[in-house]
Amino acid sequence: MRKQLFSAFFFLFCSISSAQTPTPAPSGPTNITAVLEKAGQFTTFIKLMKATQEADQINTQLNNSNQGLTVFAPPDNAFTNLKAGTLNSLTDQEKVQLVQFHILPTFIPMSQFQTVSNPLRTQAGNSANGEFPLNVTTSGNQVNVTTGVNTASVANTIYTDGQLAVYQVDQVLLPLDLFGAPAAPAPAPSKPEKVIPAKAPATTSDDTPADASAATATAVSFGVALIAAMSIKL
Repeated sequence: MRKQLFSAFFFLFCSISSAQTPTPAPSGPTNITAVLEKAGQFTTFIKLMKATQEADQINTQLNNSNQGLTVFAPPDNAFTNLKAGTLNSLTDQEKVQLVQFHILPTFIPMSQFQTVSNPLRTQAGNSANGEFPLNVTTSGNQVNVTTGVNTASVANTIYTDGQLAVYQVDQVLLPLDLFGAPAAPAPAPSKPEKVIPAKAPATTSDDTPADASAATATAVSFGVALIAAMSIKL
């Protein structure tokens, strides 16, 4: 009887101890899509990251170097609010640039946005005006991200571990190089007007000066008088 009670007590003790011990979290390398899937409502952004292979590049960089990354993640409703056909109008290369525009090649904690230097450089490349500029402004605890086309607000922090920071933004960040208004074509150079030289007025007999006519008449009269005088003399 005692042996049976001891066995029952031992079994009960082991069961309680097992229930109170938390299941350890699965260990493994950082995975950006797993972070977004756990947060929910980022299906479109995840699809874009996978289609452009940017997800693989992020995971490789995080797990094979000490370089940090910051990701601005727009939720599904941010993509829904885009003009119809926006994503389909982009080429494969432009989709890569769109995703890269949401990734900073450094780890930036929320508190550091107040002191960063604008424009921020993204994975998309040149941050010069007219291409891929990204500027951050802060007001108290509010962080806004401006692209030159639209302005998004950082809604909350999805994930941070000292190497990777993922922030939710309320709009898709639209780079100026892809969504800015096309530059107006330069006006064609004006053709010089053809100058037509004025024609010189034609000279007619009526234009003969009056004094020339008088001189001619005087010479004729003198000749006639001379001939008449010679005839008389003979």
